[in-house]
Amino acid sequence: MASGTSRPGGRTARVREQVLAAVVEELAVNGLEGLGVDGVAARSGVHRATVFRRWGDVGGLLADTFDAAAADAWTPPDHGSLRADLEALAREVLEYVGPPESSVRALMGAAERFPRASEALHRFLDDRYRRSAVVVERAVARGEVDGSVDPRRVLVGALGPLYHHLLHLGDAPTEADAAGYVRAVVDGLRRPT
Repeated sequence: MASGTSRPGGRTARVREQVLAAVVEELAVNGLEGLGVDGVAARSGVHRATVFRRWGDVGGLLADTFDAAAADAWTPPDHGSLRADLEALAREVLEYVGPPESSVRALMGAAERFPRASEALHRFLDDRYRRSAVVVERAVARGEVDGSVDPRRVLVGALGPLYHHLLHLGDAPTEADAAGYVRAVVDGLRRPT
């Protein structure tokens, strides 16, 4: 949707909310192969011409779903240590992406088949990594790790293996597995004494 074409809280916002909720529901019920503009229009109660005009195709619907998710108020945890904060982030990945029936997992998998959706997924993940950098910055301020560490590398090192397991290997890492990845990263960052 072009910038300036919506009124927050108005009809445009309600239509967008209905349509994007229908995208997630359709994906959960019918899978990627059954996801289509007509089904989304029917489920949302929004006329199919409106859906086609505003989103164009499934790629546009998926892209806007990620863009809407990136506009949320999510903030990373603050448990007082880098290890605890990374473990909390890892538990969130397992909770939201882990279950086989997860709509987040389905959206992430579907995005790779549509260029616009893939770009939106990358924007979403970039946003999450940018917001999560504060857990590393707090650890630097507390003296837990050296100030030269790259927050994104720390986050990808701790959380990336979980995404790899879930989205590419198709297995289900446990909280113990997640804690092990976090421990390996944090232990590798400790300041020399």
